[in-house]
Amino acid sequence: MAHPLYAYYGDDFTGSTDVLEVLASAGVDSVLFIGAPSEALERKFAACRAFGIAGDSRSRSPHWMSAHLPALLTRLGALGAPITQYKTCSTFDSAAEVGSIGRALEIGRATLPGPFIPIVVGAPHLRRYVAFGNLFAAAAGTVYRIDRHPTMCSHPVTPMHEADLCRHLGAQTTMRIGRVELPALNQDAAAEALRRCESAGDEAVLFDGVSETDLLRTGTLIWERARTHRLFCAGSSGLPYALIRAWRAAGLMAAETAPRRTARAVDTLLVVSGSCSPVTEQQIHAALRTGYQGVAVEAEALVSEARAGASTDRCVETVVRHLREGRSTVVYSALGALTPGTAAAGEVLGRRLGEITARILAAVPLPRVLLAGGDTSSHAVAQLGLQALTWHTSLEPGAPLCRAHADRAALEGLELVLKGGQVGSEGFFEHVRLGR
Repeated sequence: MAHPLYAYYGDDFTGSTDVLEVLASAGVDSVLFIGAPSEALERKFAACRAFGIAGDSRSRSPHWMSAHLPALLTRLGALGAPITQYKTCSTFDSAAEVGSIGRALEIGRATLPGPFIPIVVGAPHLRRYVAFGNLFAAAAGTVYRIDRHPTMCSHPVTPMHEADLCRHLGAQTTMRIGRVELPALNQDAAAEALRRCESAGDEAVLFDGVSETDLLRTGTLIWERARTHRLFCAGSSGLPYALIRAWRAAGLMAAETAPRRTARAVDTLLVVSGSCSPVTEQQIHAALRTGYQGVAVEAEALVSEARAGASTDRCVETVVRHLREGRSTVVYSALGALTPGTAAAGEVLGRRLGEITARILAAVPLPRVLLAGGDTSSHAVAQLGLQALTWHTSLEPGAPLCRAHADRAALEGLELVLKGGQVGSEGFFEHVRLGR
């Protein structure tokens, strides 16, 4: 195995491919495993320098995390990378009862102990910013504090009601969390600020970040510490983005970004969406206007044991007919936010949509599929029987085109895009079909 630089566990699949894109597009050979890999599969990708495991802890309970994360983090730690990250969504949405990042920090500290846990959430390439510990995110061209973000403040599972990330984590863990703030980064005093945090007994340290320069200074500081003691870290794809400059300076990777790859256009695209984001709603409407066929499925029927079978059969039959006629098709369970009082059922819904996708692919072999929605993608991909993903090309930030690896010949080489609800321009579906 090549000397690994970095390993990570992604708390959902869309975020996992986001990191894969940041690394691979910069020239770091990377692979994303779908679950813990077998030794044989690990050997197949032994030349890689970065390894990820795509998971779904973002939609799981602390009890589930306690039962499953230690073994997964131990497996990643055994690779010997100086840095192992618990990768979160850049919107950091989580709660004490579901997707608890605080609980993940506690498990990481116990499983992969280190001097402190760096937390890097700011990701300017995704228009996510952290200033004085508060998280901001863009929507429709406007930057909002996360607790006032039009989607994230009313997320159906993990609404964000607190922008101060230390306070937000304080509802999930009793760990002491310090901060390295913008003035320290801008005045070249970050190392001293970090020393003060450690002297004060802070077990984790949140780094501000609103610009590429902030991230580069953060990445250099974290890498310097990781060279002397392996670190368990947490946060968004801003962390690997920050580390890339430090690796280049150390001669651990090429000085320049690899040339951009291109992808061919495909005649028909299948889109399967469980997202209730207004961004995805706009994308669905845009696709329908350009000639895509729309197939609405009732979420309540899909999650009902009594009604799921008939609903699934009707959906598959309709979609297969459209695809055989050469029509790109969007399957969707929602158009925008859920109506008040509607219960979210991300795991069951995602699993059903994954079953629908698998049945469609068995009937109509397709070269490319787009899955929309963080929870949807995580649970749906698990139904496809894939082993790993590698980066193929970048389309729009946070939603790369990936190549699937599988035992089944029919799925080997399938091109897959996993899109978070908030990601992508209005015409993104057609950009995916065209490969640009």
